[in-house]
Amino acid sequence: MLENMDKQAIRIGTLVQNTALPERMGFAEYIKFLLPFGFESFELSFWQTLGGVDLAQLADEVLEALDGSGAIISCVDVFGNPLESGEKDVETLKALETVIDNVHRFGTDMVAGFTGRMRGQSIPDSLPRFTEVWMALCDRAAKNDVKVAFENCDMGGTWETGDWNIAHNPAAWELMFDAVKAEEIGLEWEPCHQMVHLIDPIAQLAKWVDKVYHVHGKCATIRHDIIREYGIDGPKQWAFHRTPGFGDCNWTDVISILRMAGYEGSIDIEGWHDPVYRGDLEITGQVHALSYLKRCRGGDYVPLP
Repeated sequence: MLENMDKQAIRIGTLVQNTALPERMGFAEYIKFLLPFGFESFELSFWQTLGGVDLAQLADEVLEALDGSGAIISCVDVFGNPLESGEKDVETLKALETVIDNVHRFGTDMVAGFTGRMRGQSIPDSLPRFTEVWMALCDRAAKNDVKVAFENCDMGGTWETGDWNIAHNPAAWELMFDAVKAEEIGLEWEPCHQMVHLIDPIAQLAKWVDKVYHVHGKCATIRHDIIREYGIDGPKQWAFHRTPGFGDCNWTDVISILRMAGYEGSIDIEGWHDPVYRGDLEITGQVHALSYLKRCRGGDYVPLP
C-alpha cells in the first residue's frame, strides 16, 4: 500500500505498452508483476488501434489488479496518425474517440498520443487538418472532462516533412496552441526528445510547464566528444535514449520545476529504449529508474513533528 501519496504529489510509474507486453501476459498480469517493485502509477499504451480490446472489461481487470496497492492508472494512450485517411489512421482517430469517452473507467482524466501529421508535408501545412480534427476532439474531451497530452516525439520527422507528429518543437507548439485555443490539450513532455535535438530541457520546461499535462520518464546521453570530433552528421552516433538515472538530464531540477508549478500528475518511465539496460536487463533498468526518480523527488515523505 502506498502511503502519503497526497504528500508526495508527483507519482513515479511506468508505461505499459500493448506492443511490449511479455508473451501470454495482458495488461493486468504485467501490472501485478510490476507492483511489488514500488511503481506508483501505470500508463496504458496502444499503438494505432485498440486491437479489439473492450475498454470496460480492461478497466475492470486493471483496477482489480491495482486493488489495495494505492497505485493508479495515470493515463491511457493511443499513438498513431489521426489526421490522415489511411485505414490505420482512421482506426487511430476512432480509438482516440473511444478512449476519450471511456478513460474515466480507469479512474483518470488523461489521454495521450501524437497530434498526427499530413504525411510528407511541413508542420505549417499540417495545421489546417490538425485544427479540424483536434477542435472536434477537444469538444469531445470537454464533454467528458478529459485532457489530452501530445508526446513531444519527432518519430523521425522534421519541420519540413514527417509521418506521425507535429508536436516535437516549441515553435510548433506555439502554432498548435494558437490554432486550437483549448485547455483540453497540452503536452506529454520528456527531456529526451528535446536533448537529442540539442535543446536545453530545463530551460524549456521552465517556460512551458503550465502546458505540461503528463511527463514521460525518459532521458538521453549526448556524446559531446563525438560531436566535437565528427559533428552531428558524421558516421558516429552521438545521442542515445536512456532510462532515467543513466542519462545526462538533472531530474531533481525537472521535478523541482514541476512541483513549483503545482504539477500533481505522474512521471511514467518509458522503457525499451536504453542501449545498455535492455533485453534481460530491461526491468533492472526500470526499477533503478524508479528508485532514482523517487530520490530526485526527495525520498520518502517525512512529516513535521
